[in-house]
Amino acid sequence: MAQRISLTRYLVEQQRIDGLIPAQLRLLLEVVARACKGISQAVNKGALGGVLGTAESENIQGEIQKKLDIIANEVLIEANEWGGHLAAMASEEMDGIYVVPNRYPQGEYLLLFDPLDGSSNIDVNVSIGTIFSVLKKPEGDRGVEAGDFLQAGHQQVAAGYCVYGPQTTLVLTVGDGVAMFTLDREQGSFVLTQENVRIPEDTKEFAINMSNMRHWDAPIKRYVDECLQGVEGPRGKDFNMRWIASMVADVHRILTRGGIFMYPWDKREPNKPGKLRLMYEANPMGWIVEQAGGAATNGKQRILDIEPTQLHERVSVILGSKNEVERVTGYHSTL
Repeated sequence: MAQRISLTRYLVEQQRIDGLIPAQLRLLLEVVARACKGISQAVNKGALGGVLGTAESENIQGEIQKKLDIIANEVLIEANEWGGHLAAMASEEMDGIYVVPNRYPQGEYLLLFDPLDGSSNIDVNVSIGTIFSVLKKPEGDRGVEAGDFLQAGHQQVAAGYCVYGPQTTLVLTVGDGVAMFTLDREQGSFVLTQENVRIPEDTKEFAINMSNMRHWDAPIKRYVDECLQGVEGPRGKDFNMRWIASMVADVHRILTRGGIFMYPWDKREPNKPGKLRLMYEANPMGWIVEQAGGAATNGKQRILDIEPTQLHERVSVILGSKNEVERVTGYHSTL
């Protein structure tokens, strides 16, 4: 029987043998993973734990919060604030940044997270997840401020997500490829189940919310129309459409078997560049996809090169199999 490698051992080897991450980052990632285990337990209890339904409140995005949104946010903050690895945190569910209290030592990293992506799926028992991104705090002795988080995605030092589905799976990159870990509930630990994840460059699957078709811009309409024409159309092959309404679940499928995920700008809110958040969703997912051989753009430029101007900035997202992403991006430059 092959020896099982725990997340802890994997990270220790990334630090000690490969020299890819410092000790403080290793410890931080272990704490984040531990928080994800706690969130997974809350999700699994469902109605038995009294965690379903709305919390009768809105987040900074104007979205109705679910009870589990708030629980997951609190779990991540409480798990990470006292370890000495972080200077501050930012969450999709909070208006501003959360600076580590003075009673705890302050570290050199910044943590951003979407505590529970795909909230609309909570009550119907469909896969949801947590997305996180780690940045290095700018050097200097001054206190941390919101502007310190406004770094382009290519400056991330770690990123990952945890999907709570039939299995709880943690996906992680520290800039040396993508690894997947499955939660062994009997042992209570994440175990490495796949290394060097690669996304096929070509695909026959696309993921987009088709109900918004009438609001799309011409390049997106052209791409989807060509897919729908199937083998008789210009693409010469039949495509399947998938849409889970949970970015974590859709991206996880793409990492597993290929595909393209699109959440583009549309005409309903023309002044907003997109729906998804750059810092909490697009940057970490974009880096993971790139590390697995895929591509991620906003239709005009690489997502990881976008210079953010605000904490809750939105962005159009096209990511997945490299050749398909390049095709859609190319349509934006010709139409």
